[in-house]
Amino acid sequence: MDESAQAINAFLVEVFGEILRTEERCLAAGPSNDLSLTELHVIEAVAACCREGRNSAAQVAQRLRVTAGTLTTAVNLLVRKGYLLRRQDERDRRVKRLELTERGRAADARHAAFHAEMVREILRRLTPEEASALARGLEGAARFFREKYAAALPAKNSENKGEQSL
Repeated sequence: MDESAQAINAFLVEVFGEILRTEERCLAAGPSNDLSLTELHVIEAVAACCREGRNSAAQVAQRLRVTAGTLTTAVNLLVRKGYLLRRQDERDRRVKRLELTERGRAADARHAAFHAEMVREILRRLTPEEASALARGLEGAARFFREKYAAALPAKNSENKGEQSL
């Protein structure tokens, strides 16, 4: 493996893992220490779907690439913990809408601040040219994962094909 390949492999294996461990430590030390990282990512997805006006349980499950049943388990726990609300849609009572509580919005804001600080600190150490090259490289990596593993992700309106667990 050449030097570039080794650096990329180290990033994918070591740095990605370190980011997750750091995120977990920050979460455990903060006011939302009753949340798992997975639960925090569900909150993040609900927040994003709410901003887009696409916050039905089915739409959140689709964003997370999990089945509605898998999402229901996580949502039930987050409702009990006080981070989410589940409401019936006013126009179609079969549809359940997910919303953040004040506690959920605060957890999402802290999580967004963590990511913003991480990006800011990385960019502070790079020249504008290096930052641009990194952004292009990461987009290429993201495109690879989307294309390579798209078949492993659940299709729209599919219950079990390639579902990921939360």
